[in-house]
Amino acid sequence: MNENWLSRYFHFSELNTTLRRETLAGLTTFISMAYILFVNPSVLGASGMDKGAVFTATAIASALGCLIMGIVAKYPIAIAPGLGVNAFFAYSVCIGMKIPWQTALAGVFIASIIFVLITVFKLREIIIDAIPQSLKLAMAAGIGLFIAFIGLHEGGLIVADKATTVAFGPLNVGTTWLTIFGLIVTVILMVRKVPGAIFIGMVLTSIAGIVFKLIPLPSQIISPAPSLAPTFGQAITHVPDINTMQLAIVVLTFLLVTFFDTAGTLIGLAEQAGFMKNNKMPRVGQALLADSTSMLAGSVLGTSPTSAYIESSTGIAVGGRSGFTAVVTGILFLFGMLFSPLLAVVTPQVTAPALIIVGVLMASALKQIPWDEFEIAVPAFLTVIGMPLTYSISDGIALGFIIYPITMVAAGRAKEIHPIVYFLFFVFIVFFALI
Repeated sequence: MNENWLSRYFHFSELNTTLRRETLAGLTTFISMAYILFVNPSVLGASGMDKGAVFTATAIASALGCLIMGIVAKYPIAIAPGLGVNAFFAYSVCIGMKIPWQTALAGVFIASIIFVLITVFKLREIIIDAIPQSLKLAMAAGIGLFIAFIGLHEGGLIVADKATTVAFGPLNVGTTWLTIFGLIVTVILMVRKVPGAIFIGMVLTSIAGIVFKLIPLPSQIISPAPSLAPTFGQAITHVPDINTMQLAIVVLTFLLVTFFDTAGTLIGLAEQAGFMKNNKMPRVGQALLADSTSMLAGSVLGTSPTSAYIESSTGIAVGGRSGFTAVVTGILFLFGMLFSPLLAVVTPQVTAPALIIVGVLMASALKQIPWDEFEIAVPAFLTVIGMPLTYSISDGIALGFIIYPITMVAAGRAKEIHPIVYFLFFVFIVFFALI
């Protein structure tokens, strides 16, 4: 494979880019999102899943998604298990609903098959158009608040309190100060627009934890990738367990959250890179197929749903314009499998700042919600606030979809409601009745 062939296949000349620039962009994107290799096992580990297996599944699913995105869709957009939907998987489905992680993986598997089908049959536009923009934005922002709340709790900054439900955590605990240190360092790096700020923040926090003996020193740095045996194939063998309305709602939520998260991210990144034409994204079908395929593979391997990563914007910012950027990122994810021993130093206090920062980034969707329209503000607000306060993404989404038709009909705007939204209104009422 020579440079001339790569240049022709990825259209370097037409996109005014070079092999060196694309390689640098892929490296930049990887550094910006490498944290997911360590955060995802930490989050999914809360559900009882083997962290080593999740680490390997995360790396392989991410690599596959990036390679398909780069080679087939030819976009400089990376894919990996999404933050937010992994929290929904672990904390809402497995811990909140007491559903075994094996069954939850089966739910992801079914949702990914549906995702592939609606992509192949081009039904995505119908679904996207049916859901009100305000609820899409509220879902993104609400997931952000939920993730941030998890980070604050895991890091020891927020604790349970009988008198006030929650309270500020005690400051006489060393690990809490480690979280504070990590948060301050990461915030400074983000403000200074340092590429890979979240990843660098995690590295510095881990080093500080080791220096002050709050985190044990790893016995080694490099080793063969952990076995996939504990999680591989569990999604397929547990498909028969998806046999209740409650689990059908879980599958639907996996589908909705992943679908809209990916669609919104793809459009935002395409705008940044200048790919949008007549308000449409060329090859969006191939891009969604890359995501849905990696989601399907990831569920079989043993990880939560994948989605396009907003951190791809860092690679685009340094000049990445072709699919080769995503290819480089995918290859680096495969090399990343050699560093599994570092999982031992990635404690909840190390990942907490990353979760909080990602929450801040996702909460930016709030600015686009028309708060001056009360009939829209109420369901949006309940969606956003419902997720962290009920400790459930699905409950927050359900609140929004139930209240939205009521307020819109009361405001005399019933004609603006798509039939699919009415259908979801009844679905979520049944959902609440079951749980």
